[in-house]
Amino acid sequence: MAYNIPRLVLAAPGSGAGKTTMACALLQVMMNRGLSPAAFKCGPDYIDPMFHSQVIGAKAHNMDLYFVPEDRARFLFQEGIQGCGVALIEGAMGFYDGVAGKSTQASAYHVAQVLKAPVVLVAQPGGSSLTLAATLKGLLEFREESGCQGILLNRCSKGHYALLKPMLEEELGIPVLGYLPPMPECALESRHLGLVTAEEVSGLREKLEALAAQAEETIDIPGLLELMASAPPLEEEVLILPSRSIIQPVIALARDKAFCFYYQENLELLEKLGAKLVYFSPLEDEGPPEEADALYLGGGYPELYARQLSQNQACREAVKQAASRGMPVLAECGGFLYLQKSLQDEEGSSWPMAGVLPGEGFPTGKLGRFGYVEVTSWRTGLMCRREDKIRGHEFHYWDSTQPGEDAFAKKPLSTRSWECVHTGRTLWAGFPHLYFYSNLGFAARFVAAAAEYQKQKRDDKQ
Repeated sequence: MAYNIPRLVLAAPGSGAGKTTMACALLQVMMNRGLSPAAFKCGPDYIDPMFHSQVIGAKAHNMDLYFVPEDRARFLFQEGIQGCGVALIEGAMGFYDGVAGKSTQASAYHVAQVLKAPVVLVAQPGGSSLTLAATLKGLLEFREESGCQGILLNRCSKGHYALLKPMLEEELGIPVLGYLPPMPECALESRHLGLVTAEEVSGLREKLEALAAQAEETIDIPGLLELMASAPPLEEEVLILPSRSIIQPVIALARDKAFCFYYQENLELLEKLGAKLVYFSPLEDEGPPEEADALYLGGGYPELYARQLSQNQACREAVKQAASRGMPVLAECGGFLYLQKSLQDEEGSSWPMAGVLPGEGFPTGKLGRFGYVEVTSWRTGLMCRREDKIRGHEFHYWDSTQPGEDAFAKKPLSTRSWECVHTGRTLWAGFPHLYFYSNLGFAARFVAAAAEYQKQKRDDKQ
């Protein structure tokens, strides 16, 4: 059966062109017009979807063609657009930049092809004019059927736009649909893992509304919506999931300013498999909720809050006690750092952490083991059987004296690999961020372990 939804991929020649700013402006316009947009982000990034979510008031999703094959990506797309009227997909890096920097796999171009979505290029002209036309022409012609059907200019003055629009349209043969001028009052700050998170931006709501008001004035919104409506129908995809748990185990997620990196698709999958998700703050709460049957400690910025995390001794001890009782624990990157003996902050001061694992976290001053990975387990454990594989990525400026050796991570299209992960019957902890839809069994076994722990708790009370 076929279905259709107006949709668009926003791409750019490279990072820093303002894709997120433009995406947020357009999403806010669509919200203001009552169009109920769905938002997606190409690639493994966590932070941009947080901004999308702040705009649309619902969870945004990732769309990653390294993590999953094309048919599964289309399934996740049709899941993510439920109840929505239009869909906007923000690209990552440059339009053709994909796996290992030498493939179009998982690029915005690849996503646009798989979703049959028209592409609008976001370009920042800076001090260029005709050279900008040459750059954009290269993007249009680098691959056959690039799908590029429009241009938006960012940080472009009204006068410069008046010069560029007719020239670009004559040279490229596609419409220039508008621009955003420089708006320093709406700038989104950055730090070592990219933009600061949406919750940390002061006056974000006002900034989004200002961007939307400007977009209504200087962007051809009707023309953009007409282009989105030109996308052809897609065929529905079917995915058979593992059996749902008969009982409903409770998985407690660490969620606050220190732990905020989760794939929305992962959380939704856990719920589909029968889990109930609850939240707690290692920064503020005395520990996980009493009803918890498993812990999920995601990534984030524990290094920025190491002192506060350490001073919340009650939560540290509660997490350690839960792990020692055999409660299933999944910890990724920042969550892994929290489970260790200690964590150094940016100034080099070392702070006690939960002490579930013996390692010590420390800053390296550089991005380490960055990018996509396929993780293969050496041993059977909480999430996996021996030699099971799952895809994910690493992105961190902190390392550990004991990163684990129960699995190994291998970069795609590369010979580079390294040992990682601590795993056991009730534990999976390491730097890789996992994407459950790349191996449904990982999520199913996590939920099953939580259900078994709940059953043991009940038996112990009887």
